[in-house]
Amino acid sequence: MSSSNFPSKTSRLSENYGLETFKEMRKQYKEMISTLPKRESEYPFFDSCQYEGFWYNSSFLESALCMQQNFKAQPSDNFLCSAPKTATWRNALTFSITTRHDDFTNSPLLNKLPQECIPCLELAFLSNPKFVDAELPLLSTHLPYTLLPISILESDNCKIIYICREPKDTFVSWWHFTQKIKAKLSTKVSLVTLDQAFKWFCQGKSGYGPYWDHVLGYWKASVERPERVFFFKYEDLKEDTLGYVKKLADFMDKPLSKEEEELGVPQEIVSLCSFESLSNLEVNKSEKYAQETLPGVSNSLFFRKGEIGDWKNYLTKDMAKFIDDKTLEKFKSSGLTFASSVK
Repeated sequence: MSSSNFPSKTSRLSENYGLETFKEMRKQYKEMISTLPKRESEYPFFDSCQYEGFWYNSSFLESALCMQQNFKAQPSDNFLCSAPKTATWRNALTFSITTRHDDFTNSPLLNKLPQECIPCLELAFLSNPKFVDAELPLLSTHLPYTLLPISILESDNCKIIYICREPKDTFVSWWHFTQKIKAKLSTKVSLVTLDQAFKWFCQGKSGYGPYWDHVLGYWKASVERPERVFFFKYEDLKEDTLGYVKKLADFMDKPLSKEEEELGVPQEIVSLCSFESLSNLEVNKSEKYAQETLPGVSNSLFFRKGEIGDWKNYLTKDMAKFIDDKTLEKFKSSGLTFASSVK
């Protein structure tokens, strides 16, 4: 079984990056962001602003704008992109594929949340820009395609792996997650009703939303540049996990050898990264999430059910029809469909 051999470390920070330049840039972007349209945020202590059609936490937007000219994608990089509440499983699989060793009993996933194993671009750039120089050629982000750093969009070599999920299930998962965070972080903040959250989601006011535009941006990129953008659905991954492990390995230039297949390495990856396995690890039941942006939020919040069709337990027929109709309208002529939205 082969081990991962990462390329020699090269800085992903621009040659022009410097502390004083960075401070001035942040000041300018802060001033610009203060003038943007705002709305009540689903997350306590955060604000939400609209920029070029999408809704962001203001600090994440500031980070994304600072990265535009200061981040240099490397040829071997793989960027794991997604809207919120769709990607924990994908992150675990790609991390395991990239870092596979002779013994999976030593995998960092046994002691860390998948999100902690892979640096998130907009989450950490402001507080520690040099984190992007990590040796691992995996970086994650929730940014829409159009706001990715210019070096990623213009690269002929680095790759993008995007996963999406059926909109109704995405909404229900997002609502549960934000409710639990509010309950954990503040007893003084009112919880958002399902009806209010539904209204926001359908208006495109969820985090990094509109969800449909987020998905479409990456879908169109995958159609135009299939060799650089791997687009797939959570539902398809659920149906053929083993097949997608092999596809992902090939796409990331980490193909599974014949020997690895004979030794059952793909099956080991699937087993290690399954919802049942990850959600039952002690670290994901009792430990706290290490990210500074969500202090005190337990890892268990990132694991709810992982089921397809759970929306049926929460949405009325009218609500489901509204999202299905919107999905059909948004995706018409794009070639992208979801089984439950097809009429």
